[in-house]
Amino acid sequence: MNIRKVLLGCSLGAAVACSNSKTSDNIKQEIESASPSSFSIEILDDEALQVIAPDAKIHRMASGFEWVEGPLWIEEGGFLLFSDIPQNKVYKMTANGDTSIYLHQSGYSGEGTYSREPGSNALLLDNDGQLVLMQHGDRRVAKMMAGLDVPSSEFSSLADSYQDKRFNSPNDGVFDRQGNLYFTDPPYGLPPEYAGKELSFQGIYCLKNDGDLRLVDSLSRPNGIALSPDEKYLFVANSDEKKAAWFRYVIENPGEVVKRELFFDATDKVKLGGSNGLPDGMKMHPEGYLFASGPDGVWIFNLEGNVLAKIHTGQLISNCAFSADLRQLYLTADGDILRVDLK
Repeated sequence: MNIRKVLLGCSLGAAVACSNSKTSDNIKQEIESASPSSFSIEILDDEALQVIAPDAKIHRMASGFEWVEGPLWIEEGGFLLFSDIPQNKVYKMTANGDTSIYLHQSGYSGEGTYSREPGSNALLLDNDGQLVLMQHGDRRVAKMMAGLDVPSSEFSSLADSYQDKRFNSPNDGVFDRQGNLYFTDPPYGLPPEYAGKELSFQGIYCLKNDGDLRLVDSLSRPNGIALSPDEKYLFVANSDEKKAAWFRYVIENPGEVVKRELFFDATDKVKLGGSNGLPDGMKMHPEGYLFASGPDGVWIFNLEGNVLAKIHTGQLISNCAFSADLRQLYLTADGDILRVDLK
């Protein structure tokens, strides 16, 4: 989603300069040898040392995009995919920072200008290893028809409406082990003044593996979403300045929750000002640690809702993704891609 506030500029220590536009489909970016002064790891509880060190390095891997989201590490190919939502493109980045366009028209297949954020948002792999995209402009959840090694902007719609009313702009999602897809549907990808909005709410859904679509709940601005390792809990970020919080749902059966609990409330921190960002995208570490983008960077929680550490970057962080070996965490940071070294 786009929850950007004005940033004062790039860190003076950055080795890769910021830019406002791409001049080539293939761009080489150097890995930063040292972390800028605005990058830091704040350890709040020694439990965090299970997954991250206080002196962990943070590298700027690529730069010059508009607003990046939906990072997804592809283990078989050894590369990262991510969306640039305003550009309506998906990019591919190799482990050493080589960046190229992977998909055009990743979220909007129409002509002309649709909205400020028409492209794809979250990128996922289904249980068959096919790419699934949350498409803002086309207002649907879709699957890329081609294989990962031969990408093509041809998609099959998995879901585009609830009770005959079009989605707002599907944002983030997560598959469970049975292939059921939980996803959020805030209005951020709609045209100005939310023109064309058909639903009166912002939903959290479960698209079951048999095609049945269920409304799980609604929040004012549902955004990032993740499952606990045992899949008994669903976590959802609410990107609303009036209620900037993470919620936890108790799952009884796929698509059925029995309770919503407040996991952590960051509203007071947001209201105090001086911080960048709101609760946004997140990923669950297999050991039960939630890495959640939020005010001033990435927050690391345990499953009890305790904040164990924060990754400070001085930039708005929209989402994150683990490498296959869990040794790196990739961050989509406004117009940059960052990498954090984990344990």
